[in-house]
Amino acid sequence: MISLEVRDLESGYGEVKVLWGLNLDVKKGELTTILGSNGSGKTTFLKTVMGVISPWNGTIKFNGEDVTKLSTHQKAEKGIIMVPEGRLVFPEMSVYENLEMGAYTKRARDKFDDSLEFVVSLFPRLKERFNQKAGTLSGGEQQMLAIARGLMSKPELFILDEPSLGLAPKLVIEVFETINKLREQGLTMLLVEQNVHLSLAITDYVYVLSEGRIKMEGRGEELAESDEIRKAYLGV
Repeated sequence: MISLEVRDLESGYGEVKVLWGLNLDVKKGELTTILGSNGSGKTTFLKTVMGVISPWNGTIKFNGEDVTKLSTHQKAEKGIIMVPEGRLVFPEMSVYENLEMGAYTKRARDKFDDSLEFVVSLFPRLKERFNQKAGTLSGGEQQMLAIARGLMSKPELFILDEPSLGLAPKLVIEVFETINKLREQGLTMLLVEQNVHLSLAITDYVYVLSEGRIKMEGRGEELAESDEIRKAYLGV
C-alpha cells in the first residue's frame, strides 16, 4: 500500500523552476531514500511536500487523500512529520520540554506516556538529560533529541532531512542504526541524505535526484550494485 504518492510535481521559486515533473512513491512500512548532491532539488521537494511552498503543478496524496494544497500544520495533524536539517531544537528549553513540544497534536498527547517510554528506550542518554537545556547538548545528542521529538508526534510518515549532516563518523553510524531500528519496527519513512554508503545499506527503495529530475530509481540493494551509482557516488 502507498503512503505518499507524488505525481507530476513541479515547483520552484519566483520564475525559477526547480522540480520538473517528479513521480515518487513511499510504501507503507518501508524506508524510501532520496539521494542527490547539493542543488539537486531535495530541499525544494521536501518544502513542497510539507506545504512550505506551493507546487506549480502535480498532486501529492497521503494515504489516498489529496493533500496537495494543505498547510504544513494540517499535514502534521494527519501524521506527516519532518525532522528538518540542522536539528533545530529549542535551545533554552529542557530536553523534556522539547519532547513535550513534539506531542502537540491531540492524537500524540493521548499517547504521550507510551511515546516517551519508546523514545527513551531508543535514546537512553536523553532520559539522563531530561532537565538539561537542549542548547547545552552535544551535536549528536541534539540530533537524537530532534528525532525523538519527531517520534513524539506519532508520525504515520516520518521524514528525515540530512540527519547525519555535521556529525562525527561514530555518531553518523549511531543515527543510521537508529533509523534502521525504526525501519525494522515498520515505521514508514522518507530519508533525504548525501551519505550514499550508509543509505544504500539500509534503505528499501531509492530515488536519485539530479537537477530537479529523477535520474534513477530502484531497490536499495540493486542500486548499490549499479555501476553508474558506484562511479558517480561511491568513488568506484
